[in-house]
Order: sequence, then C-alpha cells, then structure tokens
Amino acid sequence: MQAIVTKYIGPTDTKGSRIKATCDAGSITIPYPHELSGEDVHAAAAMALVRKLGWDQHGYKPFWQCGSLPNQAGYVFVLESTPIRNTFNV
Repeated sequence: MQAIVTKYIGPTDTKGSRIKATCDAGSITIPYPHELSGEDVHAAAAMALVRKLGWDQHGYKPFWQCGSLPNQAGYVFVLESTPIRNTFNV
C-alpha cells in the first residue's frame, strides 16, 4: 500500500472548491463535500481514491490512520494492516 495525501483546492471562475487525493498509483479530485467538515472532507477524497484503485476489494476491513501536514497543507492517510501496539514500557 501507499500513503494517500489530500489537499484542498480553492474555487476558480469555472469550478467550485475541490479536494484532491494523490498517491504513487494515481489521483482523484472530488467536489468539496459541504455536508462534511474537517478531516472527514479529506477522508472522503482518500476513500474515493481507495475505491478507484480497487484497494477496498481485499475482503477485510482496513484500519486507516490519518494525520495532518504542517501549515494545514492537507492530510495523509496510511493503511494499517495490524493495529499499532505499544510494545515499549514508556
């Protein structure tokens, strides 16, 4: 799997606001889902890319981790096949 990076694209004279999700395997741009807010907007774009690439066809329910990029440049989504366990006594 690959990390998915999302970013907001502002409106232009001809197009409304959009969210773009990109990874090495491809990208997708979706109209801004105004019914959502915050991370959920970016998650919608990331999951649209997951469906486009067929990564949702593996017969299991994946667990996705999400984190923001500096200066609110967007978000990163990473598939975690095994939930992280704290193996250190910190």
